[in-house]
Amino acid sequence: MCTVTFIPKNNLDFILTSNRDEDPRRASGAPDFYSRHGVTGLYPKDLRSGGTWIGVSERSRLVCVLNGAFEKHERKAEYRKSRGLIALDLLFAEHLDATLKDYDLHDIEPFTAILVDWNILLRCVELVWDGNERYITDLPMESKIWSSSPLYTPKMKSERQEWFDDFKANSKLDAKSVLEFHKTAGAETEDYGVIMDRGFVKTTSITQLEKKGSDVFMHFESLQQDVITEQRLQLS
Repeated sequence: MCTVTFIPKNNLDFILTSNRDEDPRRASGAPDFYSRHGVTGLYPKDLRSGGTWIGVSERSRLVCVLNGAFEKHERKAEYRKSRGLIALDLLFAEHLDATLKDYDLHDIEPFTAILVDWNILLRCVELVWDGNERYITDLPMESKIWSSSPLYTPKMKSERQEWFDDFKANSKLDAKSVLEFHKTAGAETEDYGVIMDRGFVKTTSITQLEKKGSDVFMHFESLQQDVITEQRLQLS
């Protein structure tokens, strides 16, 4: 839920990759297919909340959630609802814009959601909830990196942006090279490399979603169990 890159390929296709930085004791299941109201989705499940941090559905939509908003926040002991469950609500919602505007975020921990929708043309929307206000932004179709505010200082984010800019300038932007970036960038800085390890929190998995035509391919690597899962969601 803490490092995400988005690479648009054309008016309909893209690559989105997410490194999940989490308490290594927090278990998650490999990606699988789930249905809600007759709509199929594909996502790994957080076994504590039953939600997810990344997924794709037959709504022609991808949702990816990062912890935190613009700045590091003070956590409360409890919140009304898990952000992973909100991710599922957004993933399966019939009307995206109305849901983004009207969804009840009262007593929800701050988060950043990246939503990629391709019902007409490729669209990338960022929803940021800072605990008081929601900020909804349609992003330009440009490659972008996000780093979670609770874990990464502005200086760390800036250095990570430099790694990403260098990668874009010197690499072919395909699924293989992006996955390699998510495994190796900043490897000499263990506490804030793209794969990070601070003991109590570390990168536990990498998930990559690549949309190609009417298919979305999911590549999931559990770094805890050293297992790779490959799935495909076929869209009409």
